[in-house]
Amino acid sequence: MQILITGGTGFIGGPLCEALLREGHQLTLLTRQSLADTPDCRYIAGLEAIDAAERVDAVINLAGASLAERRWTPAYKREILASRLDTTRAVLQLLQRLEHKPQVLLSASAIGYYGHHGDEELDEAGSTTPGFAQDLCQQWEQLALTAGELGVRVCLLRLGVVLDSGGGAFTQMARPFSFGVANWLGSGSQWLSWVHRRDVVRAIQFLLHGTDMEGPFNITAPQAVTSRGFSDAMKRHKRTLLSAPVPAPMLRLMVGEMAQELLLNGQRVVPAALQRAGFSFEFPDLDAALADIL
Repeated sequence: MQILITGGTGFIGGPLCEALLREGHQLTLLTRQSLADTPDCRYIAGLEAIDAAERVDAVINLAGASLAERRWTPAYKREILASRLDTTRAVLQLLQRLEHKPQVLLSASAIGYYGHHGDEELDEAGSTTPGFAQDLCQQWEQLALTAGELGVRVCLLRLGVVLDSGGGAFTQMARPFSFGVANWLGSGSQWLSWVHRRDVVRAIQFLLHGTDMEGPFNITAPQAVTSRGFSDAMKRHKRTLLSAPVPAPMLRLMVGEMAQELLLNGQRVVPAALQRAGFSFEFPDLDAALADIL
């Protein structure tokens, strides 16, 4: 397949591209980096570089600024929105002018789509509660779904907290444990819907080839844990000398609004649609995932 990928050099995109190249696909990556083309992979700075007559079989849209990179100032909120919505609009404009439409658009979203629901278990039909992350994901998904009007199959990738070494959230989550300190956030009772990065790549490949699959898909491991449960699991893999919470007021002081939505609320999400479709997780439980990562 000829596959266009936005965000293809990022934490998820990098290993995804490696996996797709091993399958024999030809890739075009939208990136701001200056990289040399290879026989199976070309790099473009803008989608206008793709001619209307070109064959594009699939589009994987992963681009977007990190929600957890820094405090949610009004300016950074605008940057987060623009990084996702502007890229998705550009992808849609490309789809409109392509003479031969892609078979599928796989477009990233996040479990922040649901907002805060306490201990309620959420599948893809779960309700939403208001918040910045929820509004962002809803706008992002609604925009991507308009590709369906062009006859393109659309899958929405509602990503959980992606765990692996070498970047992403896990690097910061694991840092205190490297110094012998086991911690959890606030009360520790909020849910953490996590997923191993290798299962994210496998799920995207699964949806890419599943011609009858469309709509939203929660990409999280089947067994969510609480913040305290994550800490306990880490202690089984890392020697610690001290256990202590990070108080909620301190988190709010440090990172502001982001603390409540991303760190203190959480969601208890299950990958119901993926499992109904027959997807099997390589890392369904946290201990197995941590054993691989650490």
